[in-house]
Amino acid sequence: MRTLAPKDCSPADLHAWAQLAQDGSEPNPFFEHWYLLPALKALDKSGAARLLVLEQDGGWAGLLPIASRKSYYGKPIRHLGSWMHANCFLGAPLVARGREAAFWQALLAWADGNVEGLFLHLPQLPLDGALFEALRQVLAGKARPAGIVMREERALLQSDLSPEAYLEASMSGKKRKELRRQHNRLSETGRVEFVRDDSDAGLDQWTADFLRLEKAGWKGLNGSALACSADTEALFRDSLAGAAAAGRLERLTLLLDGQPIAMLANFLTAPGAFSYKTAFDEDYARFSPGVLLQRENLALLERAGIAWCDSCAAPDHPMIDHIWRERRAIGSVSIAIGGKLRRAAFCLILKAELGRRPDGARL
Repeated sequence: MRTLAPKDCSPADLHAWAQLAQDGSEPNPFFEHWYLLPALKALDKSGAARLLVLEQDGGWAGLLPIASRKSYYGKPIRHLGSWMHANCFLGAPLVARGREAAFWQALLAWADGNVEGLFLHLPQLPLDGALFEALRQVLAGKARPAGIVMREERALLQSDLSPEAYLEASMSGKKRKELRRQHNRLSETGRVEFVRDDSDAGLDQWTADFLRLEKAGWKGLNGSALACSADTEALFRDSLAGAAAAGRLERLTLLLDGQPIAMLANFLTAPGAFSYKTAFDEDYARFSPGVLLQRENLALLERAGIAWCDSCAAPDHPMIDHIWRERRAIGSVSIAIGGKLRRAAFCLILKAELGRRPDGARL
């Protein structure tokens, strides 16, 4: 396991990184180079984060951005953790298929020798795949306390049904009728068109329209819109451009007389996809343009190479939870590292944390 400063990534490193993403055990667009590097540039100006890279057989077998953190969920506890931010919706490392156990073993060995944190914290890991199962097996029977300190479920789209059949199974006849009525009423106000685009054609204008639309709504009022910060706006612009260049971007737009009133950006990372960002014009809220767009987004069910889509939404989301019926389990894991003193201190922290969280569990 070696550490790499993001600014020192060479063209050869970027090629190996892209190949790792293609060969990955589980997809995570937020740790691919076209997303992570713009995020680090915009949000890690102090350069605190490093890339941990496992190399095997002349290529990259694993990657995780990591940093030493002074605070642990508001408490002054220094620890090592995956480098995350508010617009990073998954913390799964990129690991080559079949190298999962080797990656976790190398990561834990590296962390044992690092004195910058009391323990290792891995937020937002998928709990239903090969990565987590390998971590569980690596930890099994070892004198290394660990636990799931947070667990939640968010909406997932995964079905063999057609889009039409899926919508029928998800929504009552009354709700589907109301959605058709809203579409018809919207059509009475102008020309309605849905546009799906996987290319980079017109991307700059599309991005500008999205930022404007989002900032004009409630997110702009409470300061959480991407365009409310130059840093998050830069991340959005750069990551969409990078995703398009890598063939990872799908844009879906609802137009009224040629003007966007609902927009959605999906990241396509076969065999999965990630619903990254969506926005709609609140002046048309009575027509439910966001729901109309999600009805169109069900076409992902028939897209070649895509078996599922992660909503990236908060648990119990008021809109998407009523359309997408499947759920994806996500958890944050804390693990003991170092010698006896650090491990003993961590055991006290873990005991207290699990005592406060009924959804937690020891590993």
